[in-house]
Amino acid sequence: MPNRGTQWMTFLGVFVCLFLYAAQAGAATSRIGYPRAMEGPMVGYVTPDTISIWVRLAGEFRVQVEHSASPDFSGSRKTEAVKPSKETDDYTAVLRMTGLEPSTTYHYRILINGQKDPYLGAYTARTAPGGPARFKAAFGSCPRYQRDPVQPIWLGLAKLQPDLFFWIGDNIYGDTLLPEMLAEEYRKQLSVPNLRPFLASVPQLAVWDDHDFGLNDHDRTNPVKEGALAVFRQYWANPSHGLPETPGVFFNYSYGGVDFFFLDCRYYRDPNEDPDGPGKTFLGAGQMAWLKEGLTRSTAPFKVLVSGSGWSNAKGTGGDSWASCLHERDALFDFIRDQSVAGVLLISGDTHTGEFNAIPWSEKGGYDYYDLVSSPLAQQASTGWRNRFPELRVRTPYEGVNAGLMEFDLAVSPPTVSLNLVDVDGNPVWTPVTLTADDLRNGTASARSKTPLP
Repeated sequence: MPNRGTQWMTFLGVFVCLFLYAAQAGAATSRIGYPRAMEGPMVGYVTPDTISIWVRLAGEFRVQVEHSASPDFSGSRKTEAVKPSKETDDYTAVLRMTGLEPSTTYHYRILINGQKDPYLGAYTARTAPGGPARFKAAFGSCPRYQRDPVQPIWLGLAKLQPDLFFWIGDNIYGDTLLPEMLAEEYRKQLSVPNLRPFLASVPQLAVWDDHDFGLNDHDRTNPVKEGALAVFRQYWANPSHGLPETPGVFFNYSYGGVDFFFLDCRYYRDPNEDPDGPGKTFLGAGQMAWLKEGLTRSTAPFKVLVSGSGWSNAKGTGGDSWASCLHERDALFDFIRDQSVAGVLLISGDTHTGEFNAIPWSEKGGYDYYDLVSSPLAQQASTGWRNRFPELRVRTPYEGVNAGLMEFDLAVSPPTVSLNLVDVDGNPVWTPVTLTADDLRNGTASARSKTPLP
């Protein structure tokens, strides 16, 4: 039987070991900083049974999401812990809450090293519907932190309570050949105080345009496009990024019965000034084949093509838009007609002016393509549209900060979508245009009946 002296020495030894362990842990923490989130949380893609959460940490810590259907977190569950590093992730992580119920609001909070982040609260996010539904998708482009670090439009958008938000290019103004500077601009943009609550509750999906890809009007010749893509993947929680054999930021996403095709209009794009013709490409062969296959497979009543660059011919030959590659654009539109792919809608950004244009393909045996253009989210608007003439203007361009709004209703027959822009306060810019799925079928001419209106 051990005597008291032996017991005391054993106790003392254990105490010393614990003390040294705690001291080492404290020293390690002091070397890398206090465990906390630097940016985020941001809701990424959602499905009927999954919610993805993006966050960036202050160092190499373990991070989880605790979540529950109850605001008191009773019966809560935790995602698997991950430990992002500087080298591979820039301390960013995407956590996936799985096994959830459709159309259900969940409460969540960030745990770092097993503890609640002391500087963050609890948030809510909602899973996608399990089938066709009514929902709102907002979108925009061109928030320029350098010119507007306040960005009040996020407060206006929050009032509208959209179910989704799409960043469709020039999401930052990196304008650099240094990928680390792109990352720095993302950190600034995602830290805008008016934006952070919106990020934490509304699913965010993104593609890029030139200013977040490289330099102004950049294309496939960008020497750091692989590095730019790596940074993009670190800072957005999209469901996928390109294909294994075809890198890029393009992906498809379904929500509430609508199919969205997010396009990469930079990675494979030939220079704007190259002569247009059969050999010139905007999307590249691999991405174009992916898009065509997805369109022909889709049975959704609406199929939205998301492009950072404008779809109209308004910028003219060599312009920084699809106008520089009309041969490929028109071949795509002909393919949609020839394959009887119904329900295609277009959205775009970039122009620093809110626009609503149409390309009347009904005159070529198809149906009319509507292009709703949202830009800018946060910077001074442009008057350049006054000297540009697209195929058809559906509304008079809007010279002010704006976001796009698509309100889908798939609970009625035929399904409908209402299209408009909203201003900095979330108020409608124009009288909305409402389309039925039947308006977007071969042989139907609808665009000219929608114009001219305020």
